[in-house]
Amino acid sequence: MHDSNSAHDGEAGVVVRKRRKGIYILPNLFTLAALFGGFYAIVMAMNGRYDLAAYGIFCAMVLDALDGRVARMTNTSSAFGEQMDSLCDMVSFGVAPALVAYEWALKGLGRWGWIAAFVYCSCAALRLARFNVNTGVVDKRWFQGLPSPAAAALVVGFMWVVNDFGVVRGEDGLLTWVQMMWVMFFMTLYSGLTMVTNVPFYSFKDFNMKRSVPFAAIILIVLAIAIINIHTPTVLFAVFALYGFSGYVVYVVRKVKGQQTSVISTSKDEPEERGLHH
Repeated sequence: MHDSNSAHDGEAGVVVRKRRKGIYILPNLFTLAALFGGFYAIVMAMNGRYDLAAYGIFCAMVLDALDGRVARMTNTSSAFGEQMDSLCDMVSFGVAPALVAYEWALKGLGRWGWIAAFVYCSCAALRLARFNVNTGVVDKRWFQGLPSPAAAALVVGFMWVVNDFGVVRGEDGLLTWVQMMWVMFFMTLYSGLTMVTNVPFYSFKDFNMKRSVPFAAIILIVLAIAIINIHTPTVLFAVFALYGFSGYVVYVVRKVKGQQTSVISTSKDEPEERGLHH
């Protein structure tokens, strides 16, 4: 009887052992850490710690941006890692922001609140599934629809800003709490529905991190860090709000110039259905 993991060479009489399949630890550690960020955000929102919930989502965004780059730099990309990354993104940038938004404000709107949260969550799932299927036919320089991490940043970033400024229940502010709930309602719907549009959003994937840059670029990075530290919630939300509307500006400009607005190539071939979320 031979080992099930072995193959027999009839001519040479040599036993060749099949290599067992495994997974790469390093990139998947980043992916699991991003998943933890989303899970942590849900738990903190259930406990009323919305500031910590925001930290969890934004940390998950940073880790999600790193796992793919780490995999490519260390040559440890795998189909398993790509599938796992997509599933973890559904939790961190689909389920978590929807539940955090619901616990913070949407709950007070009754059925309208959970409908908005469900629409966002469903759109995140549709967006991630479409990304996986269309990977082979989409222009790499552009995202088809708002990427899920940016959508999560819009929803959670708005909550973070309002919470940080103290515009909460029982306190006076520019808006009443009921008005704030409806703003969150429309913010959640906007973020969710924009994920499943065909509007082009710049992907920043054509930046080559290995290429040398002028010394001034380092100064700009230092200034960016300094600006973020002026008031982190406001600056981050402003950046993602600008990005969240930029796609529609690009769409209108292209439409006016008569250019192609879709980021899908003109190839008639069906894309290979593989999980290739980066």
